[in-house]
Amino acid sequence: MKFASTRLIAADIHAMVDFYEMVTARPAEWLAPQFAEIVTPAATLAIGAAETVALFRDGSAEPAANRTAIIEFMVDDVDADFVRLKDRVEWVHEPKAMPWGNRTMQFRDPEGTLVALFTPATTAAKERFGSR
Repeated sequence: MKFASTRLIAADIHAMVDFYEMVTARPAEWLAPQFAEIVTPAATLAIGAAETVALFRDGSAEPAANRTAIIEFMVDDVDADFVRLKDRVEWVHEPKAMPWGNRTMQFRDPEGTLVALFTPATTAAKERFGSR
């Protein structure tokens, strides 16, 4: 089995795609007018418009309702990304050290999903992610 992607359902797909293009500095690939993907070297973030839910089962997902998942991106320098994003996102917290060895910051996307950018900071964290 291969983990392929995380998908968000968006009430405003264009705002969400624009937001994640800004955060990741990567262009989205629009596979249909109501579906886009942002492909990174490690994972894909898929974004579907609310009307795509009916293709699965009405009511099985809803936009702006997530309070359990955190979309996380490992970056080279979380403090540099903080400077780049500081006036462009809704902050949960600025960069700080976490007990598991990462330096992390969190903010919300336009529909409320929690997003974290982190840099492995301790030797153990760097080893866990294969960085030095």
